Amino acid sequence: MAEKEKDVLLQIKDLHIEGYSDEKWIEIVHGVDLTLHKGEVMGLIGESGAGKSTIGLAAMGFARDGCRISEGSVEFDGMELTTTSEADRRALRGSRIAYVAQSAAASFNPAHRLIDQHTEAPVYHRMMKRVESQEDATQLYERLRLPNPDEIGFRYPHQVSGGQLQRAMTAMAMSCRPDLIIFDEPTTALDVTTQIEVLLAIRDIVEQFNTAAIYITHDLAVVAQMADTIKVLLKGNEVEEADTRTMLENPKDDYTKSLWAVRSFKRDQKERPGGDAVPVVSVKNIDAAYGPVKVLEDVSFDIYSGMTVAVVGESGSGKSTTARCITGLLPPTAGSIEFKGETLPPSYKQRSKDQLRQAQMIYQMADTALNPKVRICDIIGRPAEFYGGLKGGELKGRIDELLDMIELDPAKFYYRYPPELSGGQKQRVGIARALAAEPTFIICDEVTSALDQLVAEGILKLLDRLQKELNLAYMFITHDLATVRSIADEVVVMKEGKVVEQGPKDQMFTPPHHPYTDLLLSSVPEMDPDWLTQLVEDRGADQLGEAADRD
Repeated sequence: MAEKEKDVLLQIKDLHIEGYSDEKWIEIVHGVDLTLHKGEVMGLIGESGAGKSTIGLAAMGFARDGCRISEGSVEFDGMELTTTSEADRRALRGSRIAYVAQSAAASFNPAHRLIDQHTEAPVYHRMMKRVESQEDATQLYERLRLPNPDEIGFRYPHQVSGGQLQRAMTAMAMSCRPDLIIFDEPTTALDVTTQIEVLLAIRDIVEQFNTAAIYITHDLAVVAQMADTIKVLLKGNEVEEADTRTMLENPKDDYTKSLWAVRSFKRDQKERPGGDAVPVVSVKNIDAAYGPVKVLEDVSFDIYSGMTVAVVGESGSGKSTTARCITGLLPPTAGSIEFKGETLPPSYKQRSKDQLRQAQMIYQMADTALNPKVRICDIIGRPAEFYGGLKGGELKGRIDELLDMIELDPAKFYYRYPPELSGGQKQRVGIARALAAEPTFIICDEVTSALDQLVAEGILKLLDRLQKELNLAYMFITHDLATVRSIADEVVVMKEGKVVEQGPKDQMFTPPHHPYTDLLLSSVPEMDPDWLTQLVEDRGADQLGEAADRD
């Protein structure tokens, strides 16, 4: 990072935050200090429940519902945010302090165009008129390497990719040229090539405008590229803080060292059964389209009982579209889907209840996949009742059994609601909901991408145990190649709606690779602060620009 001015912008002292649970206030952040200078980027890392996002929001003088700042000082550019009026805090938010959320798809209003949402803050804070703000938005879109910057703002959120939407949110955060941006896991859900574009865009915009930032993440290799200093948190306590190079090379605390360790879980790779074994799912030469736009072409692969096939590729490669074809949500325009040798009807509307039961999904974002107003027992119980006809005590017994299977105590979790659970616990409930139908095949759609490394490892171990116990077949959609190494038996690499390479995992990770596979492997961030800079130098701006256009 370029040399920054060392003026203090944000000073947090002895911060205590409480959360309301079981009819009492419980302290969740225990006396954390934080000093951030103008133009400086601080990384906050730690496992789920460490308090990263809670502290990031407190930097805006904000506490989410059910929480309160109970003690301490949050001083922004000389203004004490814990005692100033709510009107003054609102005047700061969006203008001088901005927030970039983890899920851009869940944060944008789907009913309004990007440009309309971008101009809202500058107009509200009377910093620009609407026309001027629209012109500025176009310039920011160009700086953030968004394709067609003159027209992309006039699209709706669902009409752009995840990487483009995340960059549009960063542009929106920059619309008032804030002094501080809180980035809350902004690249968690992105594939590795798209992630590089977003990281470069964020780093460039921060440097160009000398903006300070708090970068919240559980991805240590990512924070190594972005932060000047790193603060490690555990259960609301500060563990240690140091400049990035010192923290990477010589962490002092045992907990920090455990975070630095490479993911340890790796299941034994299974070989495809020989002889006359019939795949659980066979995708045969399928094509698919959204209206006139062809999105899949001649896609084929097999998935056998007890095996995991990882499907990888960058945003827009066709991974999730293939899953939609398998489940019948998007009928193929050519080819067929076979289940245990039987050709399935193209549309789910034509499939029997038993055919629907056999294939279930676990979704990427448990926050949006679980209805926050429905109790856990009802979320899990509905498919058990619908597919199995269970009622009364028999249904309750099945729900208890499923909660035990996902390692959640029925006595504690049966009547809880999703907002009362951690991210990892919510994902376990998603797994239980899929298991409630007693399927033989499960599609795992980026199920660990929103989780920190320790929680993600727990989910992978759980999925592995359930697969062995129930002889399940998994299609594992992911952009995390570390996850592929941990859990896959076979790998399918997709690009632009086509399968470019597939085979056993060991073979796929052994050179020589298909050029596109090599691109994916080389795009995985490393625990080296110079990695991203070196990648730009090695590939050149032109190649990275082409990647942005593909996204």
